[in-house]
Amino acid sequence: MQTLIVGGGLSGLVLAERLEAQGRDYMLIEARPRFGGRIMTQHLEAGYFDMGPAWFWPGQPRIAALIDRFGLTKFDQFADGAQTFEDEHGNVQRGQGFSSMEGSWRLKGGLAALTDALANRLPDHSKQLNAPVVKLDMSGDQCIATTAKGEQIHADQAILAVPPRVAAEIAFSPALSAEATQTMKGIATWMAGQAKAVALYDKPFWRKQGLSGDAMSRKGPMVEIHDASPHEGGPYALFGFIGVPPQGRADEQLLRQHLHAQLTRLFGPEAAEPQKLYLKDWAIDPYTATEADKAPLYAHPTYDLPKAMSNLWNGKLHFAGTEVAPVFGGYIEGALEAAENVLHSLNAQNLG
Repeated sequence: MQTLIVGGGLSGLVLAERLEAQGRDYMLIEARPRFGGRIMTQHLEAGYFDMGPAWFWPGQPRIAALIDRFGLTKFDQFADGAQTFEDEHGNVQRGQGFSSMEGSWRLKGGLAALTDALANRLPDHSKQLNAPVVKLDMSGDQCIATTAKGEQIHADQAILAVPPRVAAEIAFSPALSAEATQTMKGIATWMAGQAKAVALYDKPFWRKQGLSGDAMSRKGPMVEIHDASPHEGGPYALFGFIGVPPQGRADEQLLRQHLHAQLTRLFGPEAAEPQKLYLKDWAIDPYTATEADKAPLYAHPTYDLPKAMSNLWNGKLHFAGTEVAPVFGGYIEGALEAAENVLHSLNAQNLG
């Protein structure tokens, strides 16, 4: 087999779909029981709610082209109305500015509509779920991947379309250089320390109050809240980024109690009992985050493919994923950019 792609998130899926279109031999393997990686959409009735990334923006040509190619529909983040602010004492003020995410786009059906469309283009014999890679060997001209179940997959080359810190936990033989390993461990995984809550309601009562659904809070547990409703119809939703550090949100029942109380303070009694309250803590997802990712990120990291991670195993080991994208690192567009860069390398090798 020519190419093994480890990781079925957006980067891995796009790479596989392009190799499929080129008639190339490949295998895409994913540790989780689903494709999509950090893109994860919950569905209830006709509603769709992104538990990972949700937004993309103008000026990001790859995601725009992919959405057009699959005939999907983007829509504007709801932003009409006033913002709500909560101080550290729980005092709530309204009319404190307008939506901070105005001008952002979301995808009808959720971002999983995109990853599902990509996965559905791949034949069953070229993709595999529930296959975490625990070891990678370079033997002669062959890369041999060993999964947690002991299955071995042979390929000419391997692409690690997973966060570098997660990749660093694979046992490599021959071992990667200390510089390469330390560099991989030093790259913060985008959004890995995040947790997200989505509260679903039958009616968008906040809109009738003249509120955008946007809120900023210094009391928490959510620090930033936005409207997460579908493009049309319900269930309607508010989502928030949880600002409590991973260690402080381990008690899910207690966290849910605090979330209910906060929603009530910010949006009134109608917010007290959501139809459903989804929670996703990415910091405890072993295929997204490592212990190092539990440390808070205070700024957007500067991403790129470091020299120490280039041309490993005589150019047979490649990295993809948003953390190695030089321009749009940390965004969905970055996942596509990184995949594009690896594809260029593979095509250049093929020509050579």
